[in-house]
Amino acid sequence: MIIYNVTVNIENDVREEWLQWMKETHMPDVMKTGCFLESKICKVLVDEEQGTTYSIQYTCESMNKMEEYKRDHSSGLQKEHAEKFANKFAAFRTLLEVV
Repeated sequence: MIIYNVTVNIENDVREEWLQWMKETHMPDVMKTGCFLESKICKVLVDEEQGTTYSIQYTCESMNKMEEYKRDHSSGLQKEHAEKFANKFAAFRTLLEVV
């Protein structure tokens, strides 16, 4: 199993709007690609100087499915997020293998 982890620090003035959009629109759109088995969003419990940090995790069965997502779906979904919350977030992505 592979976990695609997206860590996002979102500015507090748009945090509630972003969280709602993530839960109601973006994460369901990612799941509709058929590349992932489940998803969840977690708040990172750390004192922040600015913003709030979340970990969004998508589980897929194989690297082949992960590559399919990156090849066929990720750029459009990431672009939509970047346009909607321009200059309000920082993000980085990590791939994890469940052992």
